[in-house]
Amino acid sequence: MALVTFSGYPSSGKTRRVAQLKEHLDRRLSDPSYAGPPLKVVVISDDTLNINRSSYDDSRSEKPARAALFTAMQRQMGRDTILILDGLNYIKGFRYQIYCAAREFKLRVCTVYVVATRDLCEQWNGERQDGRAYATETLENLMARYEEPSSMVRWDSPLFTVPWSEADVPIELIWKAITEGNVKPPNAGTQAVVKAPSDALHTLEHISTSLVSAIMAEQGASSTLGGQVRLSVSETLKPQVTLPGRSMTLSELQRMKRQFVTVHKKAITLGTVDKGTVDWSEEGVADKFVNYLEENLKP
Repeated sequence: MALVTFSGYPSSGKTRRVAQLKEHLDRRLSDPSYAGPPLKVVVISDDTLNINRSSYDDSRSEKPARAALFTAMQRQMGRDTILILDGLNYIKGFRYQIYCAAREFKLRVCTVYVVATRDLCEQWNGERQDGRAYATETLENLMARYEEPSSMVRWDSPLFTVPWSEADVPIELIWKAITEGNVKPPNAGTQAVVKAPSDALHTLEHISTSLVSAIMAEQGASSTLGGQVRLSVSETLKPQVTLPGRSMTLSELQRMKRQFVTVHKKAITLGTVDKGTVDWSEEGVADKFVNYLEENLKP
């Protein structure tokens, strides 16, 4: 349904804003006047995943922490869920990765930027008594490396900025973004790659070779050159092809066959993101090769 990504300095009050937003959403979804689909609100954070603040002390431990957050987010994504991601999310590349995952699941997205001054973050972090404070050096390092969200880039938009002086989150704007905002389709980089069946390469080689032999046999047996002919490849496979009005050599057809196979090998080995299912059956390969010959053989 939707993904709300929170971002901000460490100890800037993000979790408090997340709690405010969740309370608003729960109240609206349970209101008798709500006429939309049944939805649940899920919050994912370092705390819900038991990720210690010390994980951000160095890059070696920070990467697994981010990976755990991202994996948990993907598991919770769904059409019946408003997902709130409570975390630093301070790297714009990581926010872009989150955005791409949301597009793959066809979710509405928005970003909430929780703003507080460095002095306030240091003060609030020092006042924590729950064992969730950052080490002083880690806090300063994270603030120095923080990459601020921007409404000018698509993966941070729409962007709602909540300064420390505001009493509450802009619930009306966020509600509109997650219930009425545009759902962007997945891009090519996030689509699942469709792999060809294991025998596709054998079928490609066998059918194209058989068609070349059938064309040469038909040309030798026919008294006229060119026109539409029906080739007999097997008892069940008899494709129709339009040949040029001239005599074709075996080397010419074999060259066409090699070019055809080379082009389609890439789709077999690397997969394809083309819409629909690619037909790698004998009939499908025969139709592809016939079309390739008709388009590329000189008259």
